[in-house]
Amino acid sequence: MKIVAGGLDDDQVLAMLRFHFETNIAVTPPGSAHVFDVSRLRQSDIHFWSTWDGEVLLGTAALKVISLAAGEVKSMHTLVARRRSGIGGEMVKHVIASAQSLGLKRLFLETGSFEFFAPARRLYTNHGFVECGPFEGYQADPHSTFMTRNI
Repeated sequence: MKIVAGGLDDDQVLAMLRFHFETNIAVTPPGSAHVFDVSRLRQSDIHFWSTWDGEVLLGTAALKVISLAAGEVKSMHTLVARRRSGIGGEMVKHVIASAQSLGLKRLFLETGSFEFFAPARRLYTNHGFVECGPFEGYQADPHSTFMTRNI
């Protein structure tokens, strides 16, 4: 497994991100989905990675820089057929290490509060994230879980 910066011009990455976006929109009540589309992932405040096993795309992850001290985990997605194999954990560790290398001190994320997102919440909890209140322009939402961790 190899995590590399970029990939937003690769057809496999674009297909995975389209699936990620469409799935999040489909399962989340209107107004509660905060998933980024590809155009947003291309902006300068975003660091983006793709994870590969040879020529097979395993997953994606992004980091939105919020301030000189904080960032937000975005666009975490693991190939459905390879979930629960440690890929997500490796990507979370990579995002954390990258945030540290940028001098960030705190990470945040938003994910769904309902059963569909339970595996994501477990992944983040297993990597030191704890629930917190809304951050950086988010509003309280019964369909969202906000999490944070110091790094």
